[in-house]
Amino acid sequence: MSPLEISSRVVDFLNKRLIGRLATVSSSGQPHVVPVWFLWENNSIWISSYRSTRKVIDLEHNHKCALVVDVENESNGLTAVMLEGISEIVIKPPDEVKIIVERIYKKYLGAEGILEPDPQTWLNSPENVLLNVLPTRIKTW
Repeated sequence: MSPLEISSRVVDFLNKRLIGRLATVSSSGQPHVVPVWFLWENNSIWISSYRSTRKVIDLEHNHKCALVVDVENESNGLTAVMLEGISEIVIKPPDEVKIIVERIYKKYLGAEGILEPDPQTWLNSPENVLLNVLPTRIKTW
């Protein structure tokens, strides 16, 4: 599959400190939507999570998912980006997982914010996994 062409306008939008909503589907077909912090890097979405969360369990059964990131007022000509894609659950190597998780936390908390006790606990949890979503379709409006 050839990579999608992503405009600089979409990249700028996804690099903002916005909350995304990740949609997954359980093995019984029940949809699940959850707010997430994310990082756009190397033409894919990175999301940190814990192994025991519903989104990870759903994605173990069905790797398809969607992410919507939107704003109330237009930003650089966009109000929303929707990405549909295939996810991969990344567990190893733990040091590399931690490096990417730290970049996600820095995006939302800043370099000083990640030094607080809660983010440090999250960052060093053995439950940490990364979701890497490779978009197969992108829609903007």
